Amino acid sequence: MARPSAILAISAHWETQMPMVNAVERNATIHDFYGFPAPLYDLAYPAPGSPDLANDVAHLVADAGLPIRIDGERGLDHGAWVPLMLAWPEADIPVVQLSVQSHLGPGHHYALGRALQPLTEQGVLVMASGSFTHDLSSFRTPLPPQEPVWVTSFANWMDRVIMRGATCDLLSYREQAPNARRNHPTEEHLLPLFVALGAAGEGAVAEHLHSSTTYSVLRMDAYAFGRAQAA
Repeated sequence: MARPSAILAISAHWETQMPMVNAVERNATIHDFYGFPAPLYDLAYPAPGSPDLANDVAHLVADAGLPIRIDGERGLDHGAWVPLMLAWPEADIPVVQLSVQSHLGPGHHYALGRALQPLTEQGVLVMASGSFTHDLSSFRTPLPPQEPVWVTSFANWMDRVIMRGATCDLLSYREQAPNARRNHPTEEHLLPLFVALGAAGEGAVAEHLHSSTTYSVLRMDAYAFGRAQAA
């Protein structure tokens, strides 16, 4: 992947009532997880922020008729800094984070992405971070030794729809996909996907970058969306 000029991260771990974007000079590392080994809390990803990019995001979203607020304090939660630490460990690329609105669903987040499309033409990477499946209630019972059918059937349906470019079907995944509500009792971990898809524009072409399963029930698939004319 070419080095981006800046990164707009959409993480499942910043939920707000209306869209918010952080505008800071230097991002703090938020350790928003509990009960893990101590060395994880020593990790830091002090990437620079970009108030200018945050303002551009706010203007684009507002011009699309959506409300948005700027947060002048928040740093990066683990949904943003963990993948960024692996991809660009030097933490020298400006990063801005955008929140999700779990109560507003896929259509709202796709519209957010469509509003942000001009950024991709300026070398900004729109990075969506969540989880392809995310039923954490499964951890309260013994985990199956292999990926269960209710996970596989959902992930396979999603993959077919994504790769086919069937955006309308994807936006109504909750009604159409098998076991959708079991894999996502709440939607926050899938909603970033729709922002990235929208930012690639109408007729976006998908590439399936990675597929794996953690603890038998958490699918960690990754996709890249490119503009049709570029493809």
